[in-house]
Amino acid sequence: MSAVVDLAPEVVDEVRDWLARTPGDLTPHRVAEGLRAAGRPVGDATVLTVYELLRRDVVGAGPLEPLLRLPGVTDVLVNGPEQVFVDRGHGLEQADVTFPGEGSVRRLAQRLAAAGGRRLDDAAPFVDLRLADGTRFHAVLAPLARPGTVISLRVPSRRSFSLDELVVAGTLTGAGAALLRAVVAARMAFLVSGGTGSGKTTLLASLLGLVGPEERLVLVEDASELRPDHPHVVGLEARPPNIEGAGAVELRTLVRQALRMRPDRLVVGEVRGGEVVDLLAALNTGHEGGCGTLHANSALDVPARVEALALAAGLGREATHSQFASGVDLVLHLQRARDGRRRLAQVAVPVRQHDGLVRMELAASFPTDGGLVEEPGAGRLTALLERR
Repeated sequence: MSAVVDLAPEVVDEVRDWLARTPGDLTPHRVAEGLRAAGRPVGDATVLTVYELLRRDVVGAGPLEPLLRLPGVTDVLVNGPEQVFVDRGHGLEQADVTFPGEGSVRRLAQRLAAAGGRRLDDAAPFVDLRLADGTRFHAVLAPLARPGTVISLRVPSRRSFSLDELVVAGTLTGAGAALLRAVVAARMAFLVSGGTGSGKTTLLASLLGLVGPEERLVLVEDASELRPDHPHVVGLEARPPNIEGAGAVELRTLVRQALRMRPDRLVVGEVRGGEVVDLLAALNTGHEGGCGTLHANSALDVPARVEALALAAGLGREATHSQFASGVDLVLHLQRARDGRRRLAQVAVPVRQHDGLVRMELAASFPTDGGLVEEPGAGRLTALLERR
């Protein structure tokens, strides 16, 4: 990697320009011709270094490709040409990877956007899409972003984890895993809440793997990330508009389509907009065991978050709380510690107040030293499980 870093950026640019003017495949022989045309030394090490840099410009994720293949990697983040970070489940760490310059980062971002059928330029300086391998790709071009073009890659889990594996990893305690098994078996409707990167999708996929093989799972996602270990899974994925601004398919539309597909369990991968209205409607029309994920600061904040999303979609406050109270049985809240470790922190149940609004009441909490602490709502949760 040191040879790539030490090579003057203008050498690569000169060869790139020559290759663009003389059509043909990218080969070491043509790179050598380009170096000669530019009046540069043509040693074997130089030819191979320039070839590798140019090859990375047109193949995969370029210099980020080795990082994306690291065991346990969840995120790769690029802050301009000099700063690349990777998260392998224990917080961010700076990687020993850099780009020759801002132009190299910009070209990579534009190529990845084009691979997803999207436009990325000064007229459309940001993009959010899923790549062919399932990686979530987001980019913002400079000068909107500092210190240069910013790229964020969210790597999907290559497999689903069992609850036992999550216990070993520290995400769940043994008592927490037993409680979640009972929740799934009782076909309770639930939301998994938490912040970005707290493990919501991982936990939801593990819980879906507990569903009996005779049940049909219909997953609706903005970007396909859920990979439950289950024999009968149908996935629907939203589609952004194409370069001409046409062809978009919104999540709300797919939720309505999913209801016509005989789902035993309707799953909305991430509730972030008006689709919350359709999900609440589905949970109130006999679709037991429905679930989804939601960004929230705590389990107690979930009703306010749902209310805000529903109001923006045109559903009134009273109707939202009424639907929430009758359709959602509990909330599982995940937290991410400063060291990057994710864990189930709270389980809460909805309580309808005298004014018709809903508040969440903690039923269980899970301290960092393990175990399970019964909270004031434990009786409500026990009664609900027994009724089911």
